[in-house]
Parts: sequence; structure tokens; C-alpha cells
Amino acid sequence: MNTALRTTAPRTTAPRTTAPRTTAPRTTAPRTTTPRAALLAVAATLALAAGVTGCAKATVPADTAAYTTTLKGLDRYYQQRLDWGPCKDPELTKTGTRCAKVVVPLDYAAPKGPTLSLTVSRMKATGSERERRGIIQTNPGGPGGHGLGMPAQLRAKMTPRVAAAYDVIGMDTRGLGESSPLDCGLDGMSWFRGVGFDRASFDRVAKKSVDDARKCGEKYGDRLAHYSTRNIARDVDVIRGALGERKTSWFGQSYGTYLGAVYANMFPGKVDRLVLDSAMNPRDYGLKMFQAMGPANEKALDDVARWAAPRDAEYHLGKTPAAVRATVEGLVRRAAQRPIEIGGDRLDHESLPLILYVLGTDDVDNAEYTRTLRLLVDAAAGRSVEPSERLAGLLGAMFRTDETGTARDYASTLAVLCADSTVPGNAEWYRKAIEKARPKQPVFGPFHNAPMPCGWWRTKPSESPTKISSDLPVLQIQATGDTRTTYEQGLGMHKAMRGSKLVTVPARTHAVFTGYSNACADKAVNDYLLTGKLPSEDYTCGT
Repeated sequence: MNTALRTTAPRTTAPRTTAPRTTAPRTTAPRTTTPRAALLAVAATLALAAGVTGCAKATVPADTAAYTTTLKGLDRYYQQRLDWGPCKDPELTKTGTRCAKVVVPLDYAAPKGPTLSLTVSRMKATGSERERRGIIQTNPGGPGGHGLGMPAQLRAKMTPRVAAAYDVIGMDTRGLGESSPLDCGLDGMSWFRGVGFDRASFDRVAKKSVDDARKCGEKYGDRLAHYSTRNIARDVDVIRGALGERKTSWFGQSYGTYLGAVYANMFPGKVDRLVLDSAMNPRDYGLKMFQAMGPANEKALDDVARWAAPRDAEYHLGKTPAAVRATVEGLVRRAAQRPIEIGGDRLDHESLPLILYVLGTDDVDNAEYTRTLRLLVDAAAGRSVEPSERLAGLLGAMFRTDETGTARDYASTLAVLCADSTVPGNAEWYRKAIEKARPKQPVFGPFHNAPMPCGWWRTKPSESPTKISSDLPVLQIQATGDTRTTYEQGLGMHKAMRGSKLVTVPARTHAVFTGYSNACADKAVNDYLLTGKLPSEDYTCGT
């Protein structure tokens, strides 16, 4: 892991590339995601990195055998009838999406025991039965990303011929949203906070993580062991069976790439076409990956500083990149002395890094990031300012978690992560990691090394993590400047999924296909879904 601040241009080549192929130029357009949805997605994506330290080398029983031995008990789940109707969200129904309930066992080892009700969504193929290929299941990321709207997002980027071929299926995964949701009664997101400059700040953040783990344990007890990615993958297969499909294609982004890889390893004979967008390294599904986000976000801050410096006459943040960075670091220190009052909320040095993290995700947001910095600097100086629409939405999602559902979604995120893996339960371990990272990661080091509630979780994982190793054909899309699942992390998935071909996008973004306009990447995904043919070699999209 490289923790140095990097100021060089991102890599634009991928390994195993013989002659980089130049394709359609990149075009950019601002995202249309709402501030609340953006923060929830960021929180979920932050969370995907949260877990494995003690289980990575464990062996996994043969999944095919485990599946076969329990198949009789699962018949009623695979053969259930789905009744499609209007979705609960009227805006979703307007897109042509329909919803249905699927019943799955809480514990697949006890199929006659308690059950969960999951909500799935569908946009039917637009073509004739002759044109239809089958289903493509989806996951937007997380764990903890709401997935019922994913079919509409994916359909919007499909060519007419691809839309004619696939029923697009979404779902809220177990414990989330409309799928038997968990609610631990949390009052915020303890893990997604930076740690300040003194011991009192660290102790406060650590205590919050311990308290969150205790609240979830007291309410749900041993049930928490059953919210793992492996069980979600089993849910995916039940949905496939209930839809009467012999195989399923898959489109996953962020955490959805890990879920897709786990599914492919557990049910290799059930996979048709597999697309992984913004993948993580499955070996680092844990603290290593979360920590790797620190340097990536410091680099993103440097990128923004280089953008803002020539525009000092407009934003007045500094005439050089170093001066802009100094302004940001000074803003964090000022927030430690006196919280920044803006829009009726108070941003301190523990909450401010999350705002900066959200805004640094996409290079098309450089102007938005810079304008927000100007507002925050003015507010820190005591001036009366009105937050932008996006900043107001982010503040609401951070500080009014009961209204926005952020805390409930956070509980669902923790449930998956803590069911998947173990992390240190020693607060001092995190404090040392923070202080080690802080010199080279002054803004994000204390954020990406914060104490995690899973260290004090009531239950331990009931299964070893899935070993990701496959020759199945896979199309993988990865951005060079991704601050969440970094490019280097994506190379780990590329290596583990040996049949994959990698399309590199030279940009700072995350979730390329659904959230970033790039004609080259769009064509790669649509061509593969239509024909099933992978590129002959890895390649980099032209700039």
C-alpha cells in the first residue's frame, strides 16, 4: 500500500495489455443522484471495505456439495410463485418497474426455520420472446445500497437491442429497505467519522462504535450471523429459480462486484454473462481495502487543488495547489476548535471529512467541490451563508438520520460486514493505525482508519469467506482514479477472476456504467451483453 500523496496523472494502462486500443472519446456529464442517495451510496461503499483480518486463509467447503445436500429443503423457495404489481415507490412504478415479494430462509442450514421477505423489482425485456435472452440480476453496491431502482438505471444505459434481450432484476438485499429491514435504533453512522487531534476525540468515536455494536446485538442477538454475503448470494439463486430461469446474468458495481464474484464461485453453473464495474480486490475485502481509500482520497484532493488554483480569482482558496490544500487542512483544524455552523447544522473535524469524501468521488464535480469549500471557509469565518442544494442534502442525511433512513441503512450495512468477517476489537489498534497514517494522510487518514463496530459485534461469522478463484468469462470496468474501489484494488479482482477482460477508464469516478458518461465503456458493456463475446485483450479507453 502506497500512503504517499501522489500528484502525478493516474495510470491509463492496464496489465496484460499488448497494444492499448483507442476507442470513442470520453464524455462527461454531472450525476443526477440526489444528495441523500449520494451519501447513502457513499456510506455503503465505504462499508464494503470493512472486514477481513482473521478469516482470509480459511478454507471453504465445496459449495456445490453443500447446495445439493440442502436442495430438498429449499424446494418450496425455488418453486414459489412471484406476484408482480406496483412498487411501493410511485416514482419507481412510473419508470415501468414492477415489484414482488420473495420468501427466503433466514438460515439456509435450517430451511424450515424463520424466513425473511425480500422485495425484488423487474423491468421486462422490451423485445419479443425470440429476442429475449433471459434475466440479468443487479446490485448497486454497499452492502447497504438500495437496489430496487437499479433496473431503471441499468436500462437507461442499455442499447435498444440489449434492452430487448433482458429482464432486468433488482432487489433490496436481506435486512435492507423493503426486505425485512433491520433497525438497531442507531442515531447516526459512528464508523463514518474522522478522528480528531486529541485523545478525547478518539475515545468518543471508539465509544460510539462499541455502543452501536451493543445496540444491534441487544435487539437482534444471534440472528445477526445470517446476513452474510454468502447468504445474499443464496438469495440471488432463489430469485433465479423462482423466476423459472436456468441461468442468470449479473451486473454488479462496487460491493456488487464482490457479491457477483461470490455468487459465481458458489453457483458457477448458474452464471450466464457477468459484468463487474468498479471492482474490489476480494483478498482485501476488509481493513486493507478501507485503508487503501485514504491515499486515493488524498490524491483526489490534490487533483481538486490543481483544478482550483488557476481559478483563485473566483474561489479565493489559494493561487497554488499547495495553498489550496493548506486551506482545506486548515479548515479541518478550525473545525476542531470551533464547529462550522451552516444550514442549522454544526460540522466538526469528525464529520467534515465525510463531506469532502463525497464531493471528491467524481472529476466532473470539481467545481461543486470547490464551491462547497468556499462556502465552508466562509461559514468557518463566521459569515452567514446558505448551503447549496447538494450540501444541504448531505447535511440532512448526516444529521437527520431518523428522517432520511440513513441510520437504518447503516445498521444493514454493518450486519452484512460483521457477518462476513472479523476485525480488531482493540481500540488501541485503531489509534495506532490512525497516527501512523496521519502524517501523509492529514485529511483522510483519521477517517479511513476509524474504529469499526464489527470489532465488538455480538456474533462471529458462521462461515468462512468464499475464496474467489474462477475461469468464468467476465467483463470488468475500472476507473484509474476511483477513490472507493481503487484501480489497484480492481486489479486484484482481475487476477482472481482469471477469465476476465479489463476495460480501463482514465477518469476519477466510481460506478462507471450507470454513473459516468464514457462512450467507450458503455459500448464495451452493451457489446458484451448483446453478443457474449469478450474483448480479445485488456484495453484502455481513449481520452
